[in-house]
Amino acid sequence: MENWIELSKIEYKEVWDRIYAEFTFEPSISKFPSFKVPYPFITYDVSPYLNWSGDSDTYDEIYDDLEDKSLLVFQELTQKDEYMFALDWQHPSYWINPRMEFPKSEFDEWIVPIFPNSDYYFFIHKDFEWGLLGHPWEESITIFGKDLIKGFGKHKPRMFQKILRQG
Repeated sequence: MENWIELSKIEYKEVWDRIYAEFTFEPSISKFPSFKVPYPFITYDVSPYLNWSGDSDTYDEIYDDLEDKSLLVFQELTQKDEYMFALDWQHPSYWINPRMEFPKSEFDEWIVPIFPNSDYYFFIHKDFEWGLLGHPWEESITIFGKDLIKGFGKHKPRMFQKILRQG
């Protein structure tokens, strides 16, 4: 079995149609939030890391911590052979299995980054029970679903310090 399996054109259309409908997704560089996720949710401000002014080693440690803890939480919430969505708005999107090898891109990031440094990046359970949605212009990461919130409470990334909103 492989990881990072690109969605077919039909799968891509179906999953994004569902996001637009269920999350009332309206991409915007100025109107926030751009989506409405189900209760419960927490939105974290990640702007200090998008506008990083510190040393690169510390930044790399904080970024790696986000990847490592996100992967750990995704592993705890999925079964051995279960796949979930890794979505990059208006770009190729994928099926991923958090329990398999997680190769990185030439930029030393996941193929769809967990950190919203240039686009909307969404990691969503295949049945939309929970998800992590990165918003590059609001400079935020929103997590929704009781189990995902509980998982990130147990394995809290250093980046998740300031809450913008919750419901």
